[in-house]
Amino acid sequence: MDHAVVTRGEWIAARKTLLAREKELTRARDAVMAERLALPWVKLDKDYVFDTVDGKKSLGDLFNGRSQLILKHFMMWPGRNDVCTGCAFEVDHVGGALVHLNHHDVSYVAVARAPLNEIEAVRKRMGWQINWVSSFDSDFNYDFHVSFKPDEMKAAYYNFETGPVPMSDLSGHSCFYRNEAGDIFHTYSAFGRGAEEVLTSYMYLDMAPLGRNEGAEKMSGWVRPHDKYAEGGHVDGMGQYHAPKAGTCCSAD
Repeated sequence: MDHAVVTRGEWIAARKTLLAREKELTRARDAVMAERLALPWVKLDKDYVFDTVDGKKSLGDLFNGRSQLILKHFMMWPGRNDVCTGCAFEVDHVGGALVHLNHHDVSYVAVARAPLNEIEAVRKRMGWQINWVSSFDSDFNYDFHVSFKPDEMKAAYYNFETGPVPMSDLSGHSCFYRNEAGDIFHTYSAFGRGAEEVLTSYMYLDMAPLGRNEGAEKMSGWVRPHDKYAEGGHVDGMGQYHAPKAGTCCSAD
């Protein structure tokens, strides 16, 4: 690619101009974070029960004795038996952060509508140590607007807007607080690119010479489930990985 090549002095001048813009962005981000913390809360008046490897557990149980809970809505519906590439990309970033979150009074749990046995098969294949539970017998994903019944998909409420959705389950995050009395409050939700900052690979790529270098296809053009990079194949616009066709080993089909 063509790029300006300049003297060190010219580069420093350009870098200082950009630095001023970066500092503006940091200050704007700090202000938005303060507004996020100031959001009002909603007290939950409905009980939710999940299937876990340790049996049935309530939403309160998922806090694991902590006061804060971040729930990752993972796009995996009954019978999918595979991972959403974007959700897998995100969960890959969580492992190293868990010990720090847990010691700062925050629990992290992934939830999907697939049955627990299907979830566990994928979790073990991917080598994830996260707590991942099933809402198969629960209204939870529907109530938090990440799962949609067939008659809702043409006018579904997702990311705070109503419109058509391409599939029955989409991704997102929901955050909760539990007080000493056991009351649970919904404090925040984010969907789409709303939690992109947790994708630290992107933050590193944003510093790299060619940036994200994704083209029009965005993430689906290059990201794979981490155990599929060597196999080739492709990921479609819905985040579904497709293995190479017969006779095309280790190349994109």
